[in-house]
Amino acid sequence: MSSRPSKTSTVLDRILALEIARVTESAAVAAARLRGRGDEKAADQAAVDAMRREMNNLPIIGTVVIGEGERDEAPMLFIGEKVGAGRGPKVDIAVDPLEGTTLCAKDMAGSIATMAVAEGSSFLNAPDVYMEKIAIGPGYAKGIVDLDASPEDNIRALAKAKGVKPADITALILDRPRHADLVAAVRKVGAAVRFITDGDVAGVIHTADPEATGIDIYIGVGGAPEGVLAAAALACIGGQIQGRLVLDTEEKRGRAAKMGIKDPRKKYDMEDMVRGDCVFAATGVTTGSLLKGVRFRPGMVETETVVMRAATGTVRWIRAEHRQLEKFHL
Repeated sequence: MSSRPSKTSTVLDRILALEIARVTESAAVAAARLRGRGDEKAADQAAVDAMRREMNNLPIIGTVVIGEGERDEAPMLFIGEKVGAGRGPKVDIAVDPLEGTTLCAKDMAGSIATMAVAEGSSFLNAPDVYMEKIAIGPGYAKGIVDLDASPEDNIRALAKAKGVKPADITALILDRPRHADLVAAVRKVGAAVRFITDGDVAGVIHTADPEATGIDIYIGVGGAPEGVLAAAALACIGGQIQGRLVLDTEEKRGRAAKMGIKDPRKKYDMEDMVRGDCVFAATGVTTGSLLKGVRFRPGMVETETVVMRAATGTVRWIRAEHRQLEKFHL
């Protein structure tokens, strides 16, 4: 990746880095008003509406390439939707307005609002399907882990690279019945498993700082949109991720083909999912290990957001107090 910023990259740096933080803040606040109410759809729709409203104020000509689904499946922020004020640079948009809808509905830890912006034609344009994923943090030779290797071989390879035993490795895996064999394989080689119920964007990010998080590797099947967003985050802070779309029906393969996916079994590296410069932002909805959740106080809303940029490797932590509450439609 070239370190020389293009004209678009300069715009991303000067304007959008903080502007997209306002977008995720708005989505997080809207969703947080419905924490613990048990209504996943309402919380997700609130986040979608707020994110779309705020994105349309951005000085961009944006196209959603990773969104809530294709046009026929999502009322807003669908793949292919045009967003922004209609002036400025042409950019790709990847969004998950509410990652962890169940976490928000149950007021459990780790729900976030997230998005990424990149130069046009930079993100993998993929349908909203499942994706096989494997991710580790920075500092390792390329290809040290691989989707085509067995879980046991990946754990052993990572342990060898770290200079530790497999028993010292902890894998983060979504707690789903489909992962029963994967969990058994990881434990068979002696490694530990930490489960998450939702939120695999944050889960992948955790691999970038294993000393702080205790997570060495992420393995399993989750959403493709979350895979691309996670790749955008790792492009900013370092690490490796591989993904392969799960196109296990004719309908899914047809949808993928319409979006330009020629090889349904293609293995995507981070550079395939995110090319060039990008900016990633996430705001906490419920407090988790990555971000604190929205806090409502008399006359004030507090948010915590992380903003990352690939070209510079800069990570900004923004703890904000919002006193002009009308912007959140409160």
